Amino acid sequence: MAKTQLNVRVDEGTAQVARERATARGMSVNRYIEELVRQDAGEIGHTFVEAASDFMKQYEALFAEEFGAEREGGTREAGPREGRR
Repeated sequence: MAKTQLNVRVDEGTAQVARERATARGMSVNRYIEELVRQDAGEIGHTFVEAASDFMKQYEALFAEEFGAEREGGTREAGPREGRR
């Protein structure tokens, strides 16, 4: 993959922390920053999972009412949106 140079200005304290953390992980500062950006870009997926979890918590009672018997291994009659079998 081709690399593009990106120049960034940060205060000396931030630069020092970046150097220390990169060294602790056995990588260059460039690689460390690249990994941070990739992780941050991956936050979209994490945000989706959190939103889905919040949705499920909010509607848990409705799902349990509609699908609870199946989840427990029992059977249930067809709901209003399904035909009877």
